Amino acid sequence: MRLKVKRLSPAAILPSRAHPGDAGLDLFAAIDLKIPPGETRLVKTGIAVELPGGTEAQVRPRSGLALKHSVTVLNTPGTIDEGYRGEVGVILVNHGRDAFAVRQGMKVAQLVVQPTLAVDVEEATHLDDTERGSGGFGSTGQ
Repeated sequence: MRLKVKRLSPAAILPSRAHPGDAGLDLFAAIDLKIPPGETRLVKTGIAVELPGGTEAQVRPRSGLALKHSVTVLNTPGTIDEGYRGEVGVILVNHGRDAFAVRQGMKVAQLVVQPTLAVDVEEATHLDDTERGSGGFGSTGQ
């Protein structure tokens, strides 16, 4: 399966796997910017993608940025729909105490391509019972 990627900026770096077998493709910043503590910024990647039919892409955080700098993807996972052809952006939030510098070429997130299921929505007047039922947050006692 192929992922078509178009460079929108000369600074763009194509997504790539750091190691064979990695689930995610690294996404790289195409710009420099600073994220003050407690604030959010859109990091441009300088690329657009054409996803294979029946897939979506998820923009996920990098564990190293989260652990070392308290910087993560705010809307994780960010979803890129199959039909989207605009620039891939990464919404980063700085939960740390210090400003975080994003540098052009820095790995800022990872992109995971997944299959999607097409479902037809059907209104129902009854749903089958389960052991869990409507138990939600905290229902297991933890």
